[in-house]
Amino acid sequence: MKNLTTKKLATAAMLIAVGVVCSPLYFPVGASKCFPVQHLINILAAVFLGPFYGVVMAAVTSLLRIATGMGTMLAFPGSMCGALIAGLGYKFIKKTPAAFIGELFGTGIIGALAAYPLATLVMGSDAALFAYVIPFAVSSLGGTIIAIFLVTALKKTHALDKFFEVK
Repeated sequence: MKNLTTKKLATAAMLIAVGVVCSPLYFPVGASKCFPVQHLINILAAVFLGPFYGVVMAAVTSLLRIATGMGTMLAFPGSMCGALIAGLGYKFIKKTPAAFIGELFGTGIIGALAAYPLATLVMGSDAALFAYVIPFAVSSLGGTIIAIFLVTALKKTHALDKFFEVK
């Protein structure tokens, strides 16, 4: 069990590093920066590490992106809500589509609505309540499409089963 925890921590650290290194790969949609790689990472964490690791990884990645000037405060609600819902969906349903749909719903709807008070109260933006739904959903969709191909290939080939001691 201790070895599995170490593997999960190492994997989480690598995925955080990928998220930060890939931060320049974004596209602007409205007032937000869309990072599809973050949503890919959220789904990978949901499927292979679980919801706790996914949320912590999303928070750390967002914090590092903000600290390096590559992200905005809006990264927190979008990425963390998406990681949580994707992780919980996969944990309880045990099917990859639950992680994909969870990421889309968690980021595109819940994260976007959670971004509103942050944008208006903390960042001083004059955003409407649903202003972030389309940008967050577009960003999440891009990462989810990539994740569908990558996670499906990893699951089909059992590439990570031995690493994570899947029986």
